[in-house]
Amino acid sequence: MILAGQILATKTQNIDSQGKSLIKSISWRIIGTVDTIVISWILTGTLTVALSIGSIELFTKFFLYYGHERIWNSIKWKQI
Repeated sequence: MILAGQILATKTQNIDSQGKSLIKSISWRIIGTVDTIVISWILTGTLTVALSIGSIELFTKFFLYYGHERIWNSIKWKQI
């Protein structure tokens, strides 16, 4: 019984808060956007085009990631 309680407590502690999901979203978007800008710059050879692509991608993927995090966090996983 103690082991089951420890597993349940650990599972409960691993659920991210909305604030933590927001911070993770921001940090991941910084990394992802820099990557997109660099790749776009290499492919197009034009920094202004690369920055335009990166700025659009920054906002669309930020909201997609945050929504994805919240959906995954709302799933009630069955205990094994």
